[in-house]
Parts: sequence; structure tokens; C-alpha cells
Amino acid sequence: MKSKLLDDRGERTFVLVFETDDEVSAGLVEFAKRERLSAAHFTAIGAFRELTLGYFDWETKQYQKIPVREQVEVLSLVGNIVRHEDAPKLHAHVVVGKRDGTAHGGHLIDARVRPTLEVVLIESPRHLHREHDAESGLALIKLGT
Repeated sequence: MKSKLLDDRGERTFVLVFETDDEVSAGLVEFAKRERLSAAHFTAIGAFRELTLGYFDWETKQYQKIPVREQVEVLSLVGNIVRHEDAPKLHAHVVVGKRDGTAHGGHLIDARVRPTLEVVLIESPRHLHREHDAESGLALIKLGT
């Protein structure tokens, strides 16, 4: 993955370009570590050679994994990166389109790029963090009072 800082006036704006076989989730987290991001949001378009979607099952409090093992277009990828237990935590949702025009979407677990994924990432000027939520079992963003 390559990246470039586009703007540094209050909130930094980056463009990240993932290349064939780059893993997206790990790449975004590593970028956040390297740039010491405490909070950011992003959007992206491109294509994957394969990915794993997740559907959160409220009853089991677990993500049901949905593998997609074919070339797909990334129609929309949106998410955020927020600190949780002193490390960046990725939360992203994706909608992908298959060859026949059907769309599939859910929580992004992992994905391999082919040929590219173009991400615009904007750092938030204020620190955000996640805390464990007992009811859902998830780490949710908590806003200070």
C-alpha cells in the first residue's frame, strides 16, 4: 500500500492506494499505527479478489462469517478507526458487486485487493475511544460528557 498526505490543516487527509494482494483490514490498522491516528474515518472504491463479510448475530454476540471467493467490485467501503485499549481498532462496512450485478454487504472482516483499492482517509482532530459494551459484547465508541 502507498499513501500520500493531501492536507495538514487541522485534520490530516490522506489517500491510500492498495495494490493487488494487499490485505485491507491489516493495512488500515498498520497505517493508523504508523501515523499515530487516534480517530479517523474513510471511504473507498476499487475491487477485491476475495473477502470475508461479517453479519453480527445478536443472539450469539458473534460475527457470522460470509466468505466471498470471487472477483468483486467495491461499490462502497466506509468505516472508522478509533482507539480501543491503546491500539487502533477498525470498524468498516462494505458493499460489493458480483459479475451478475448482485450486491452483497456487511461488516468487513478481511479482503484481498485486485487490482486496486483507493481510500480517502480523514483524521479527526479530537481523540475518540471505544469501550466494551456489556449488552452487545462489542467495543463501541463512547463520547465524553
